[in-house]
Amino acid sequence: MARLILVCGPTGVGKTTYSLSLANELAAIKFSIDPWMQTLFAQDMETLDFTWMMERVNRCSDQIWQVSEQILAIDGNVILDLGFTTKAQRDIFTDRARELGITPEVHYLNAEKNIRKLRVDKRNAEKDPTVYAFEVTDMMFDFMEPRFEVPDKAELKNGLKVNT
Repeated sequence: MARLILVCGPTGVGKTTYSLSLANELAAIKFSIDPWMQTLFAQDMETLDFTWMMERVNRCSDQIWQVSEQILAIDGNVILDLGFTTKAQRDIFTDRARELGITPEVHYLNAEKNIRKLRVDKRNAEKDPTVYAFEVTDMMFDFMEPRFEVPDKAELKNGLKVNT
């Protein structure tokens, strides 16, 4: 039976690393938003404009869903590492999965802010292509920090909370 896993958590928590490991473990196709945004829109971004950015994230997410739907239809497993900053963003994908008869899983990754900041700094310095799509500046980290909405118990009913 096909599985759809939504990986969420604040900046620097290890979503991409976790998703890569889980994709290998489950023989799943992983989609990460960062490389899509970097490839398609980074050259066009002049300032950190949240509205501009989210409009493009949503476009990418819709395209990723179209491919994911095809994979799920043939009983493939899909892992979505799309940030899922808000409950509303997660609800879009969990509702879509349920429409296909699939029980979605939300995997919420958690770590202390200081640990996440150290990880971001390390990722920025090392630029490992498996997890690095672009530099996350202090301004970006601080900008995104208050925007993440922690999943509630209902969202995690079929999922996990993972301390990284």
